[in-house]
Amino acid sequence: MDPFSAEGELLTIHNAFHQGQYQAVLDFDTSSLSQSNVIPARVLKLRAQIATGDAPGAISNSQKEKGPDFTAVKAFAQYSSGDNGGATKQVEQLLESASENATVQILGAIILQANGRTEEALSLLSKHQGNLEAIALITQIHLQQNRTDLARKEVSAARKWAQDSLLVNIAESWVGMRVGGDSYQSAFYVFEEMAQTPSSTSSKSLISQAVSELHLGRLPEAEAALNQALQNEPKDIEAIANAVVLATLMGKSTEQQQYLEDLKTRQLDHALLTDLEEKSSLFDQAAGKYSAKVSS
Repeated sequence: MDPFSAEGELLTIHNAFHQGQYQAVLDFDTSSLSQSNVIPARVLKLRAQIATGDAPGAISNSQKEKGPDFTAVKAFAQYSSGDNGGATKQVEQLLESASENATVQILGAIILQANGRTEEALSLLSKHQGNLEAIALITQIHLQQNRTDLARKEVSAARKWAQDSLLVNIAESWVGMRVGGDSYQSAFYVFEEMAQTPSSTSSKSLISQAVSELHLGRLPEAEAALNQALQNEPKDIEAIANAVVLATLMGKSTEQQQYLEDLKTRQLDHALLTDLEEKSSLFDQAAGKYSAKVSS
């Protein structure tokens, strides 16, 4: 039986992780799990520890653990700590010896994609055996490629055999946010339910709700959700980045600048900052082709 299915004993910890309820994952009691599920649960706990900003702790806690699952976790912890070179080297070694391992596929693909090695990431993920997280990651990569058609195809195929899966619902909502139109509202319903239900709410789900509100043009509602996320997790990078966007759209220049400086302090290489720098450079290049006319 699939341990992540509705009848599986890892469903609760799996859903908690993907809903962003990392403390619930860390607190999950694994003492009664069957032996085959001990490692997957341990991996989720270590990933939750990394997600809460304690990558060094995750490395320390997994030092004595053996096997490709834990080597992949250590590589991901290195990557999350800023040691991209060391993490990439570890992944390359794992690709030679353990590319069939599910944890290696997921964490290795994340690191490869972060380094611009998209085709290698997709090739690694294509080896999965019915892994819904791999499908969600493939969907995300296709959306980053602006291949909405491939992302939609991936989700549609998964929907046929994993209809009630949380991850499929989330991935389908990502696609809906890219497609637009009525799909914005459908995505909003998914994220709102996650964000407003006490058993599933988290900063991550609140940010997702806020982004869907942004797409629907409901700025005050987006602001309320983001404020709640920031109140829960003041250091959440994605909440801060989206607060920059929201403040810009609402014309709140002082708040926009404050959030922008906060983001620069916390993660200077964030995708939003990189994109802003690139756009600013392109604008300067374009402006440099013209000279101002001075009237006499």
